Amino acid sequence: MTGVAAKQAYSRAGARRLLKITERQLKSWESQKLVAAAESYGFKELLALQTLLKLRGARVAPVQIRRALAALGKKLRGIHDPLTQLKIYADGKRIRVEVDGRAMEAESGQLLLDFDQVELKRLLEFRVPDQPDADRVRRAAAEHWFQRGLELEQTGALLAEVIEAYEKAVELDPTSAGALVNLGTIQFNARNWKDAERYYLSALAADPNYALAHFDLANLYDERGDRVKALEHYQAALKISPQYADAHYNLALLYQAANQPMTAVRHWTEYLKLDPASHWSSIARRELAKLRAAAVVHGARERTSGV
Repeated sequence: MTGVAAKQAYSRAGARRLLKITERQLKSWESQKLVAAAESYGFKELLALQTLLKLRGARVAPVQIRRALAALGKKLRGIHDPLTQLKIYADGKRIRVEVDGRAMEAESGQLLLDFDQVELKRLLEFRVPDQPDADRVRRAAAEHWFQRGLELEQTGALLAEVIEAYEKAVELDPTSAGALVNLGTIQFNARNWKDAERYYLSALAADPNYALAHFDLANLYDERGDRVKALEHYQAALKISPQYADAHYNLALLYQAANQPMTAVRHWTEYLKLDPASHWSSIARRELAKLRAAAVVHGARERTSGV
């Protein structure tokens, strides 16, 4: 992800591509009244969409999210849009919210046991590693640093600060797939292919069903000219998430370059079903038209030659 200035506005298509959200997913959230329909998004709105993405990634049901948001609006004064005003996150299947630096269960309003920095450090350093409480604290601290890394990226902080936050998340929880992917993307953007590959593969080792990790790794192999591995990981991303529009887009380009027009046509068609109105859809339509025109010309030549 790239840094987002606080006052910068993104178009609907731009916000979707930045956060890797399909149009269908966004419309689903709108129809469920989780977010308001919009054609442009500022910093707070992007954070709201990102919160929904994380809750969805944790497999929290939309109906549970609606209940939690409604409860927060009733329990907390001055809170009319919890997704943009509060830090909301998943803890297993439960939805938590941070209020004045303390954790609260979103639906019940129950404040949870909280530790100051000294106590947190003591727990991390001196508890037996396999004790449930110590693991829970460690994972919570890792999530804190992961969220901190996201915030730093979105506000355009120094890259060194962003990397430090993600590295702390991984140090506390080596299975923090989100932090590993984001570290990989930082290295990818710096064209440090080996380091990027290492982070992406580590993310997949932590979560083999992480579609974004497969997609980003495929982008890396595509950039390096390794089409076989790129195809493998784009297809893996689609197997996990069949409506992954960007994976259809990139597969269409790969098959088109490999002179497999029929397969390319199929992926262009699927992409346009998922993303019919963005700038990228106009490119997809142009490429699809070129392939269909070439097929018509080829068929005419075969008939003329008597083949």
